[in-house]
Amino acid sequence: MTRHHQPRKGSVAFSPRKRASKQSPRIKSWPTVEETGLLGFAGYKVGMTHVMMTDNRKSSPTEGMEVSTPVTVLEVPPVVVMGIRAYEKTTYGLKTMMDIMASDLSEDLLRKIRLPEEYDTDSNLNKLNENIDNVSDIRVLIHTNPKATSVPKKKPEIVECGLGGASVAEKLEYATSVLGTEINAADVFSDGEHVDSIAITKGKGFQGPVKRWGVRIQYGKAARSSKGRHVGSLGPWSPERTMWTVPQAGQMGYHKRTEYNKQILKIADASEVDAVNPEGGFVKYGLVKNNYVLVKGSLPGPSKRLVILRKAVRPHGKHNDAPEISYISTASKQGV
Repeated sequence: MTRHHQPRKGSVAFSPRKRASKQSPRIKSWPTVEETGLLGFAGYKVGMTHVMMTDNRKSSPTEGMEVSTPVTVLEVPPVVVMGIRAYEKTTYGLKTMMDIMASDLSEDLLRKIRLPEEYDTDSNLNKLNENIDNVSDIRVLIHTNPKATSVPKKKPEIVECGLGGASVAEKLEYATSVLGTEINAADVFSDGEHVDSIAITKGKGFQGPVKRWGVRIQYGKAARSSKGRHVGSLGPWSPERTMWTVPQAGQMGYHKRTEYNKQILKIADASEVDAVNPEGGFVKYGLVKNNYVLVKGSLPGPSKRLVILRKAVRPHGKHNDAPEISYISTASKQGV
């Protein structure tokens, strides 16, 4: 009988598939950009709809034609730059040198952090400027504004965001100028720009190897003594241990994932919410109340989950021309 061959089931590139530590993803790498400004922005996933737009991709079979495209709606109220974080280079990599917090933090943010009453922002800034030669990188701490959306929470998320700039001094000068102020998505991105999306995926709990890895259900005789929803063998006699590559049951979903080169089709302010809100609101979210972004395609995570958009780290060959949108569907999403 001919031996059956097929590719292994499931990618081991994502192992170990364990639960994310928290819902707010941490970004460990940022692109190098000489123009000063934030390199990322945070928003809340609303849901999906579709738009009619003119395809402006060169060499596309539908170039110049009007096509229907699925889009994800992100609600992106202004974020507040609440702090400056300085990094120094050590033998163990970049380590936090000091954090400088803004003087007038919101009451909702004080639910998460507490500052001493005698905290002086200006003296800490002067101390950092005196030790600027020891600083290797400057980043900022931003917090979201969930109360301005339909997300039922008061505590904002705190996210570290990279900065663009030609030098550390230039980054520090920009960070000082925006400390304690609000920044909109339109100040960071533009229509047609390609970005990376980072979020925590939907959680599916503890699942077996068939659903988790896609292994084949065993046929009649092999499955007679069991349900057959497991691998045929856990491994060879040697080595005398179960290898980590064997598909087994465990946590599925709720993982941090990054999707590269997602195109922003439109950035709109709060005055244009009627153009995207369906009758009755989005399923499991509600109505969009603030600024929003239309991103081409799908994004990881369920509705109401925080999604971070980052400047593309590998945008080679991607054009940033904004397409012309002629129609945005506002049909009811109930039952979809």
